[in-house]
Amino acid sequence: MKFRKYLRGSGRVLAFVFIASVIWLLFDIAALRISINDVNQDLKEREMVLKQGIRKDNIDDVLKYPLQKVNVDKNDLSKNRDRFERKVNKVYRKLPKARPESQAPLKQDKHLTPMLMAGNSFVEQNEEINQSKFNLIMNSLVKGQVISIPEKINKTKTVNNKVGNTTTKINKIKAAVNGQTKANLDVKAHLLTKAPPAVQEMHSSALKENSVKKVHHINDGTVVMSHNEAHADAGLQKNLSNELLKPAESDKLKNIIDSSKQKAQDPAEEALQVLHSTSVLVRRSGGHHKVMALDVTDRPRDSRAVGQFGQPARVPRDKELESRRRWSEGFFNVYLSEQIPIDRAIPDTRPQICSENLVHDDLPSTSVIFCFVDEVWSTLLRSVHSVLNRSPPHLLKEIILVDDCSTKDYLKEQLDVYMSQFSKVRIIRLKERQGLIRARMAGAAAATGEVLTFLDSHIECNIGWLEPLLERVYLDRKKVVCPVIEVISDKDMSYMLVDNFQRGIFRWPLVFGWSALPEEYIRKNQIKDSDPIRCPVMAGGLFSIDKRYFYELGAYDPGLDVWGGENMEISFKIWMCGGEIEIIPCSRVGHIFRGDNPYKFPKDRVKTVERNLARVAEVWLDEYKELFYGHGYHHLLDKSVTNIGNLTEQIELRKKLKCKSFKWYLENVYPDLHAPLVKAEGLIFNVGTRKCLVFQNDILFFDKCDLTNKSQHFSYTWLRMLRQNTSCLVPQEKQIIMEPCDNTKPHFRWMHKSGKVLTEHVMIEGHSRPICLEAGVKADGIFLKDCDSVSTFQKWQFTHYNAE
Repeated sequence: MKFRKYLRGSGRVLAFVFIASVIWLLFDIAALRISINDVNQDLKEREMVLKQGIRKDNIDDVLKYPLQKVNVDKNDLSKNRDRFERKVNKVYRKLPKARPESQAPLKQDKHLTPMLMAGNSFVEQNEEINQSKFNLIMNSLVKGQVISIPEKINKTKTVNNKVGNTTTKINKIKAAVNGQTKANLDVKAHLLTKAPPAVQEMHSSALKENSVKKVHHINDGTVVMSHNEAHADAGLQKNLSNELLKPAESDKLKNIIDSSKQKAQDPAEEALQVLHSTSVLVRRSGGHHKVMALDVTDRPRDSRAVGQFGQPARVPRDKELESRRRWSEGFFNVYLSEQIPIDRAIPDTRPQICSENLVHDDLPSTSVIFCFVDEVWSTLLRSVHSVLNRSPPHLLKEIILVDDCSTKDYLKEQLDVYMSQFSKVRIIRLKERQGLIRARMAGAAAATGEVLTFLDSHIECNIGWLEPLLERVYLDRKKVVCPVIEVISDKDMSYMLVDNFQRGIFRWPLVFGWSALPEEYIRKNQIKDSDPIRCPVMAGGLFSIDKRYFYELGAYDPGLDVWGGENMEISFKIWMCGGEIEIIPCSRVGHIFRGDNPYKFPKDRVKTVERNLARVAEVWLDEYKELFYGHGYHHLLDKSVTNIGNLTEQIELRKKLKCKSFKWYLENVYPDLHAPLVKAEGLIFNVGTRKCLVFQNDILFFDKCDLTNKSQHFSYTWLRMLRQNTSCLVPQEKQIIMEPCDNTKPHFRWMHKSGKVLTEHVMIEGHSRPICLEAGVKADGIFLKDCDSVSTFQKWQFTHYNAE
């Protein structure tokens, strides 16, 4: 009763408000507890990401690819994540979505399917077919693990037109492998075949053998190649794009499968051949597609491996002595090279638009040729793997390794065994040391691809490197194309970008170098950073050329020895005989620039290079060869001392090809090269007599200067001769006479405008004491006298000086 009276009137309202407030407070407390639990759970998941590097469905990769060390504050995860991703994207535009090796094996789950290329995976998830299962089957097949295909895959519905008849292909593959419970691919003894003279060729192939592991000892370690590691065309057939998986016409596909069954050595190889043949049919379609961004690996990448993603590596303190000791093995940091994965990822340094460029489906195939002698094991393997992993399979006809008679044991049987797991790799062994030039010619002779691609054996091909090169050759078979050659540091093995708009040039005396396009030229022609760049001279180590065109040009001059000058020779030949050389910015290849050659020359290196350059100058430079000899190579003029060999065949080849003159080359290809035919020309004025030298009726005398008088015109050549037409000034005792010019005779040479003293004098070259030309006081003759720095009668001036 007492409580009832308080609930009357206004008391009842207050009671109701109080009870409602209590209930509302309880609801708030419950909601707050739920929120706190959610936050705690989220923090735990994020902490797990930071510790384990595992990607959750709702959390981006934060520290999965640590290109550089970034401190992540758990309380400000989002801010630091955005900052880190900006840094990553700047260096490595498209991150490969690989899984750490330590994690569980592949499951048929879209989050666990390995994405082994930079950028998006080629194989997309489709509602009507479980694509991850298809990936699992393909990955197992290329590793030599034949598995039973679940029956429910057979019952998959027909997919839409964009994806194509993928079910048919899976059924064909299943028919090729069904009933097999186990298949192991291992290394077998190499096969020797007949080869050109002085060449021994070894064909590598992956053949089926019993599932017994083969152990091969390698220096101080051991390499174990099991059936899980040795496989056919490793890295070539994985993650083929949907473009490559378009269905062929049923009768064509049937013929391909039947042919594959006859040739394949085991079911896994059959399946690979079906896929490869299908890609060939796509190639013949005549359409276009975006440049493929392949970056395939045998297994998920270790994102924390030394040097991964092109990052600089560091030598531990206790290994510094060993690193220095082993430098001379390759003239780069061999120790660090061995710590870096042979299939490491490198930054995608292409201009942004390159990934969107279209290329033809029916591009020509290429044979990639590596020539090497005593190359470091790790860099040779990394070079080969970069080609295998980043080249479209249907365009890579073969990789030819030309061993120029290496002496290292690991480059013999051990290399044969390792490369035998890749059916597209062949090894050619030269019985005697031939040098780079003839080794390349041996590789070209054995090549079966439509295009020859020459690469050095210490490179790393970047993403999308091959198709842009082949596209230019496809458009014009007389285009010879080079990738942008970027730098792999010889000290820390980091991958370094180079400036855009770089081209290969040469300076006298035929010294190769790099030069940027002038800014004014870029603006005037509105050149974009992805446009091909006309290149006067290629570096020579990395380029692609149509095979038929290579031989139409006569290949390399077979008279060139070992190494040196071959890039000049083939560059002049291409330009002057109707071709073009271009650098393709959308194709990038890293290269280790070594400070010295780690191998020996059969003869003296300097003399070998000089001899090669002299052959190039004599055949291709016409009258400009004097600039070559005049820049320090006078000694090569005496053919009795330096035998440059017979040039008849090369001169006849130039006539047959109807090649243009070197003057045309300078005017149309390399107009910014300063190449005057003479150092000075015009009248020769004597300061003391105030008159000019005259040669008329076989007599030398002085007269009043007259530009219209041809008898007063002389030139001072690059070979340091004072010449009028074909006659040159020659000292004879204390007198001066005119004789027919002879470039090989040292006493024809005079020093003028050289050195720091007596620059206005004309002095005999190579005399035991300074002897100079002097005009008679009464202008009554010209004589030889001891040089006098103050005598005006010994000072001479030309009308025009083209070069100092």
